[in-house]
Amino acid sequence: MQVTKTVAETRALVKSWRKEGKTVGLVPTMGYLHEGHASLIRKCREENDIVVVSVFVNPTQFGPNEDLEAYPRDFERDNALCKSLGADLIFHPEPEEMYQDPCAFVSIETLSENLCGKTRPIHFRGVCTVVSKLFHIVAPDKAYFGQKDAQQLAIIRKMVRDLNFDIEIVGCPIIREEDGLAKSSRNTYLNPQERQAALCLSRAVKRGQELIAPGMDSEAVLKEMRAVIEAEPLARIDYVSMVDALTMRDVEKVDRDVLVAMAVYIGKTRLIDNFSYEV
Repeated sequence: MQVTKTVAETRALVKSWRKEGKTVGLVPTMGYLHEGHASLIRKCREENDIVVVSVFVNPTQFGPNEDLEAYPRDFERDNALCKSLGADLIFHPEPEEMYQDPCAFVSIETLSENLCGKTRPIHFRGVCTVVSKLFHIVAPDKAYFGQKDAQQLAIIRKMVRDLNFDIEIVGCPIIREEDGLAKSSRNTYLNPQERQAALCLSRAVKRGQELIAPGMDSEAVLKEMRAVIEAEPLARIDYVSMVDALTMRDVEKVDRDVLVAMAVYIGKTRLIDNFSYEV
């Protein structure tokens, strides 16, 4: 397995593989890899000749008061995991390599205005910009993203269609701890009491899945889910919403394919979870 730090090195390697007729898959990450990331790398390994993993904490998707500096980093651990899973390349640039006094950004309208976009207004511009850059640098045949970040996945799929990227976007299922908590790098922020409290998210997901049915009022489902979360003293709801699976706009009834998503603060840590429902 190789590690590159520059765009030029990465492009040269990918071009050499392309000349050999090999297919290339990309797993974009911000590092501090866990079993959720590992599932993406395994899927990529199954479907491609070459597996590229990017490890880059992207500064443009963090707001002024968010956790950019505190975001967990452990490249040696990430390197070992990628190697054990059969990755061929880690692209691990410094911020200065990816952004040199940037003036150009990629934004997406409508889909970024609800859910996480309400309280993180610059987040998805940063995500779309860095993912677009990675797509241009690596030029993969397929790129792999987790369904835990369901709004991000929908936005990237729309961006790929609108900007005519010749890339297949592969969404992979949420990976959970044995007790149900969705895997996240931010779980490391939780102390033992908060870690236990965070289970209210997966309990709310389970309650929503039990209740939801075609034709129901969305509020009937969301009210019960909020009650599960509000019963936990350490939890503070950012949002619990039901949206159209394609447009990310709120829906009043379960009359189409929907995403039921939440963001909840456990102490100071903001966690997300979701489930999809097809009519």
